[in-house]
Amino acid sequence: MATAAKSKTKSDTVNTGIEAGDRKEVAKALQHGLADTYSLYLKTLGVHWNIVGPSFYSVHKLTEEQYEDLHAAADVIAERIRALGEIAPASFGDYTKLSVVDSSETPRQADAMIKGLISDNEAIAKRMRDFVEVAEEADDVFTADLLTARIGKHEENAWMLRALIS
Repeated sequence: MATAAKSKTKSDTVNTGIEAGDRKEVAKALQHGLADTYSLYLKTLGVHWNIVGPSFYSVHKLTEEQYEDLHAAADVIAERIRALGEIAPASFGDYTKLSVVDSSETPRQADAMIKGLISDNEAIAKRMRDFVEVAEEADDVFTADLLTARIGKHEENAWMLRALIS
């Protein structure tokens, strides 16, 4: 009996009505979502720090609001991964492998910075739609709602950034 108990993983002890295999799939999607969120947080922070030119103040203020939201979202996503019994990735190496955000270098021109944030917000919104499906198939309504709200935020962020360069 003791051997059987030892062979269980910590994620096997979670019993919230979501099957263990489904929890793993949802957590895997969330790990990608966390990597996307944190990578975009860092990139948005870089724009906030480095933006120059006539739109400095408006971009500086907008990106501050966005990176603060992304920081809070990363914490919520990481804690959801843990509640599902899995490990939340927490290294730049993990984020580079798991994220769709291009963070290979810091752009120098304001337009390139803003266009990069627009593209990344849109890419994350698209990808999170797939993650919502994974959560819904697992009957994980909490995660589906969390991700649906994040999709709306990424779409709003892209819209606001597009308005700056129109």
